[in-house]
Amino acid sequence: MTPNAASSGPSRRTFLASTAVATAAVAGGMPLLTACSGSDSGSREGSTSGKAADKLLPAYVASTVAEPDIPSKNGSAAGYTGRGDLAALQTSVPETLGTGAPFKIMSPFWGSPPKPGNPYYTAADAAAGTKVTWQNQDGNTYGEKLGAVLASSSLPDMVVVPGWELVGKIANAVTAKFMDLGPYLAGDKVKKYPNLAAIPSDAWRMGIFGGALRGIPMPAASASWIVPYYRKDIFDQKGYSVPRSPDEFLGWAKEATSAKAKVWACGDMNWTAWNIFGVRGPGTIGWDIGDDGKLTYRVEQPEYLEALEWTRKLFDAGVVHPDDKARSGDAGNRFTAGQILVFNNDMSAWYGKTTEQAAANPDFVIEGMDIFGADGGNPKLYAAQPAGIWSLIRKGASKETVENALAAANFSAAPYGTKERMLVDYGVEGTHYTVKDGSPVKNDRGNSEVTNAWSMLAAPAPYYAHPDFPDVARKQVEWQQRMGAFMKKTSTYGMNIVEPTRYANLASQFEQLEIDYVRGNKKLSDVQAAISTWRSSGGDKLRDWYKELLDKNGSGN
Repeated sequence: MTPNAASSGPSRRTFLASTAVATAAVAGGMPLLTACSGSDSGSREGSTSGKAADKLLPAYVASTVAEPDIPSKNGSAAGYTGRGDLAALQTSVPETLGTGAPFKIMSPFWGSPPKPGNPYYTAADAAAGTKVTWQNQDGNTYGEKLGAVLASSSLPDMVVVPGWELVGKIANAVTAKFMDLGPYLAGDKVKKYPNLAAIPSDAWRMGIFGGALRGIPMPAASASWIVPYYRKDIFDQKGYSVPRSPDEFLGWAKEATSAKAKVWACGDMNWTAWNIFGVRGPGTIGWDIGDDGKLTYRVEQPEYLEALEWTRKLFDAGVVHPDDKARSGDAGNRFTAGQILVFNNDMSAWYGKTTEQAAANPDFVIEGMDIFGADGGNPKLYAAQPAGIWSLIRKGASKETVENALAAANFSAAPYGTKERMLVDYGVEGTHYTVKDGSPVKNDRGNSEVTNAWSMLAAPAPYYAHPDFPDVARKQVEWQQRMGAFMKKTSTYGMNIVEPTRYANLASQFEQLEIDYVRGNKKLSDVQAAISTWRSSGGDKLRDWYKELLDKNGSGN
């Protein structure tokens, strides 16, 4: 049986080293882009939603393989908390759907890509009936490569497009360069590909670009937020109570910090601050109609400045590690070394850090701190978008190429408890992993070859399953369910929206400004001035544009 961190897969884990990308990636992606036109020749700005979108979607047929131990609730992923039975794995693709015809896939990749023709690629091709040539590109600079390829006249047959790269000209190129998959997947047509049919409709709705179904989605749990992790083993040893308010956190942080002992309370807590103070974070488009009926952008929320001010207090108090202030090194390594006791990361770190430290430091215990509200009460959290990565097929691809690409995506979307999922996640037994105490354990070859390639094409409905550490999967899902009880969907939830190109970089200034302000390098008046400039240089006109879009398409909540 196979582990899966559906809402925070390999693409999320490795982006955390780069704040510029991670801020978008970890919580669901940058503003997601599509168009309102029903044909390729129409306008590429706007959104397709409501009844118009429903007509384009594949029929939903839930998978009946391996019922979860903890069903999805409050927007959480599902959870499998047993150790699994490798002998009981089922087959989700009884017939080989691919014809073996060759085709090329360009995808972001983090790490060193394995050599072509390696045993993992060969085994997956044989099982899916495909013959893929992988054009793996450095994920950290993928946007540059993607932009160049989309501007050229020659595209790979299939391209993986993360939502955080869909800005500027890339957004419009998606509609211009990739084909409508409706003739292959809309309605009951998708039943030829049962694993694709089991992808939730909300995720498919996010695959509508240019008024047509173009993107095969990687679904994400809407209860996906950055987790404030803490060292429970050290908290227990020191007798610390887990803070339940911003003031308690600051008080505890001062007590826990000892520069002489080289221990600081935390890293940069800004990502968590958005959630504590109820700011619409990067996992949302950022626009919402409030209870007062006014449409506002995230930087206009009063809570935006409050969140920044609290984060700055932590820096001013000296409780943030100096390397976090300098934005150098790896906060996760400082966390496992005990140099910081709290750090932000996505959900995957819960399992990743547990496995990493299991042998080296058996006393190590990582837990997720529940997010509290600004007043110490319940938080106000905003739902992440239900998909943020897509695979798309180039216009002009032959019918055989399309069907082979869909066969590959169907294979990649195999659910937990299947032979296909096992192969996608672990590779070949004896070559890439061995079975220890009934659970698969990757060897060095598995860690180098079975990485983020096939898993990027599509994914099943979000779930967590860690046969070697089943309690981690339970904790992950239960944390999402607790936090999901306080979740609100914004007016733009579930919409794929293409903003007019003239507004594409309007808000780009804020990320660096936030970084500088919390570190004491900018004044509050600088942030306030930036908000005023944003309004006058296009923000107010963009608000009018969003209002017209929502009036036409209806609200996402």
